[in-house]
Amino acid sequence: MHALVVRVTLHDADRARAALNSRVVPGVSSSPGFKSGHWTWSEDQSNGLTMIIFDSEENARTAGERIKSIAADMSDDVTLDGTEVREVVASA
Repeated sequence: MHALVVRVTLHDADRARAALNSRVVPGVSSSPGFKSGHWTWSEDQSNGLTMIIFDSEENARTAGERIKSIAADMSDDVTLDGTEVREVVASA
């Protein structure tokens, strides 16, 4: 398994949450190889950290490209600070 780690800066938390629930989560969760996902943000809602688990590195990388495209459309609400694919070495 591989994790797609996504970091964002939030400009408008309310609009970002709405887009997350209406576009991002449904889009990502229907991606090939999707296993689970967790979207978080800091207490002051200024930045977000996401970890999405996929069955393969290829599917995680493909989803990362989709995330970049979605984030570009949401540039008033969030700035994509980076994506990274990591191998999952343990889980509970």
